[in-house]
Amino acid sequence: MTIFRRYGTTYQSVDVNFDALALNEIGFRRNREESVLLEVFDGAFQKIQSHELIAEAEGEVQSQTEQLLLELLKVQVDQLSADLGESDVLVVENEQGHDWPKTKQKTSNVIVEGENRLRFRYSIDPPLRISVLRRPG
Repeated sequence: MTIFRRYGTTYQSVDVNFDALALNEIGFRRNREESVLLEVFDGAFQKIQSHELIAEAEGEVQSQTEQLLLELLKVQVDQLSADLGESDVLVVENEQGHDWPKTKQKTSNVIVEGENRLRFRYSIDPPLRISVLRRPG
């Protein structure tokens, strides 16, 4: 699976790093396997598809519910990767500090067997935007 993300004047290969305990739960970590200058990358690949990935999870335990949300999102990224052709790559389109996806939490009170309980609902906003790019030829 090859995923790239733009860092300044280069596109660098990254690994998925979704962690409910991190400050930025939806993250990608540079793996230093590939680094391509912006001009070279843009000239070498053509955008084929764009995907907006979202997920939702609901549960009674806050940390488990948020982790479930991130796992559901990772399944979608893994599926995109599994569907790639030989000359295809994935590119994270969101930009840190501009439109980076974040987990959003809503809490509600529910009564279960006569006791008040919290119910956590997590979603992602804005969506994680990932494009499929193909090397022509």
